[in-house]
Amino acid sequence: MVAIKPQQAPAFLKAPPADLAAVLFHGSDPGLVSERAAVIAKKLAERENPPGEVLKLDDSELDEDPGRLETELQTRPMFSGRRVVRAVASRKVSATLLKPLLTSGPLEGLLVVEAGNLKADDSLRSLFESQAHCYAVACYPDSAADIDTLISEVLSSFSLKIEGDARALLQSRLGADRALSRAEIEKLALFCLGRPTITHEDVENLVGDAAGLALERIAEAVAEGRTKDAISDFGRALGSGENAQVIILIVQRYFLKLHRVRSDVDAGMRLDDALKYMRPPLFFKQKDSFSRQVRSWPRGKLDQALRRIGEAAKAARLSSNLEDVIAERLILALASMAAMSSAAAGGR
Repeated sequence: MVAIKPQQAPAFLKAPPADLAAVLFHGSDPGLVSERAAVIAKKLAERENPPGEVLKLDDSELDEDPGRLETELQTRPMFSGRRVVRAVASRKVSATLLKPLLTSGPLEGLLVVEAGNLKADDSLRSLFESQAHCYAVACYPDSAADIDTLISEVLSSFSLKIEGDARALLQSRLGADRALSRAEIEKLALFCLGRPTITHEDVENLVGDAAGLALERIAEAVAEGRTKDAISDFGRALGSGENAQVIILIVQRYFLKLHRVRSDVDAGMRLDDALKYMRPPLFFKQKDSFSRQVRSWPRGKLDQALRRIGEAAKAARLSSNLEDVIAERLILALASMAAMSSAAAGGR
């Protein structure tokens, strides 16, 4: 029954309490929430004797079997250590569902839950902070010192150094989301491999603003037709204080990139060549998904999508009290278009 403050989290992760039965990671940095949940789940599984397994459950699986979470947590495996169950807070994984499990006695398994930015009186957060052997860990955007440590950690793994002014610029462009910050530093390191030092120019050309990158994840999910992920990330962004009109503009910027590359391909350029000309360049982990999106979205559909985005942006400006609803409807509409475009492309 402990609330772990942000500054206590590293020590908590390094040596999880022996009595830990369930832990909630929550906060406005979804990348940090996910990263820490993965780290502790692996650590808890490995310290079992014999080692346990990590099982991730999502809403679709709980829709098919509403009792699955309870079953997994109340059943001890025959040939391994205790099972570690990872889940994301949602309509299926809520305080109402978890309270009977956490208050009825010891669990056979271990529970790790990820959540967005929760208020101090949120029922889920209060549940974890009030029950024996349960912990709630706050995860908020990295401080300057955290970012500096992350830069050093990643670059040292690539045996790279960075100039002082380049480090300062890099720090200023990171911090909105731990996972995206790490990805941006890795992208920079991979680009600069074989050189002794990363320069200010390298950072200027290769690293985007982290807050925009965090929101771009919504656009990526929309363009893939991953409606659930898009809505989930949209909700998290609003919960952490982001503006719906800004999110619409990020989606517009992403679809403009798709439109530009698709136009080059339709004009006869090879897709790989069109991707190479993108500035700033794509992170290598984005290349496959972005390429799929370019192939599945015909130019006409992208024209239609951009018109729709423009109409939504105008409507949100004129009716700011409805901007959240307008942005959500846009996300649903575009994700539906993506799913249809992907199905059509697969049938050709």
